[in-house]
Amino acid sequence: MRPLSRVFLAVFLTTFAFAAFGVSGCGKRAGPTAPGPASTTRTWRMGFSGNPPVPDLTIAVNAILDWTPRADAAITHEAPPWDSLLAGVSADTLVRRMLVLNRHYRFNGHHVIWYEADPTNGIAREYEDPALVAAGRSIGEPAVRALFVKWVTAIDTLVHPEHLGLACEVNLIRFGGPSVYANLVPLAREAADSLNALHARRPDLPKPKLYASVQVETAWGRLGPPGWQGVATEAADFSWADEWGLSSYPYLGGFAEPEDIPLDYYSRPAADLGKPVMVVEGGWASVSYAGSNGSPAQQARFLRRQATLLDHAHATALFNLTYADLALSAWPLPPVGTLVPFAHLGVVDSALTAKPARAVWDSLFARTRVN
Repeated sequence: MRPLSRVFLAVFLTTFAFAAFGVSGCGKRAGPTAPGPASTTRTWRMGFSGNPPVPDLTIAVNAILDWTPRADAAITHEAPPWDSLLAGVSADTLVRRMLVLNRHYRFNGHHVIWYEADPTNGIAREYEDPALVAAGRSIGEPAVRALFVKWVTAIDTLVHPEHLGLACEVNLIRFGGPSVYANLVPLAREAADSLNALHARRPDLPKPKLYASVQVETAWGRLGPPGWQGVATEAADFSWADEWGLSSYPYLGGFAEPEDIPLDYYSRPAADLGKPVMVVEGGWASVSYAGSNGSPAQQARFLRRQATLLDHAHATALFNLTYADLALSAWPLPPVGTLVPFAHLGVVDSALTAKPARAVWDSLFARTRVN
């Protein structure tokens, strides 16, 4: 799931980034107030992305300033700007437009940045990216794969993320769009090989950990083919990965209550993957959707349960892509209808009013991070 990233980043991000960086030095907002027990620790960093609840500059800036003191990492999850890349705009030029936002993250203490470059359709995984489809192009083409390599190389060399994702929810793609998967595997391998070769030539350049992500509900047979599916195939096909991201939306996987999620929900896929894991997207909605259970109280309890799952899997990070709920009516561009099940994952609502989940988030963030 990639909520509104193309709309936000293509239309809005550059202006917002300058505004956010311009005001960030004027003083931070108050940070978390809920203390965590002195003996409690966590191995996982915590953070959000810059996706705003509405396409409004002031609210977008306020949202990031609100979550800045309650995070020790930041993530950007976006598609390559395929239309601009196909039109001949250089990858370096496109990435430089976003540097100010990442400098804001660095300036405010988020020394660790995750950057997830999502080459396929973030909403409908059985398809390629809509911009490529509209242009009649495909990631199966060597020329398109070369553009992706240039894009992630620009991210690597200009943004310097500590973690760089090259493929998303790959098991969901394998089950839902096998032809897309067949093209994605060599695309990601080509990008990983190119980046590794770059760093072999340039030992002075900070090297990110490369990763792909898997969809946890799909691995457990709750979205897609029933029964435990595992992710051993993906681990082999993306063996270049230094680590793995987990995408998990248990309320869409049929769980009635957060406490019903088994203790090995993250650790069992992690065993298949054989590498460190982190949750790069997911959550529990605070409203019900199409038969799924969702309430503010359940969302708060899920965060507590999720902390246990993270500890059991020895996870390294936890990200909510949305800090605030999405006010979909404020976004005039499609495909907002497909985002309805993901619109209420924030720990605050679209007006930035705290939900019960934020107090839980703050208490988890207050734990002492041990690595």
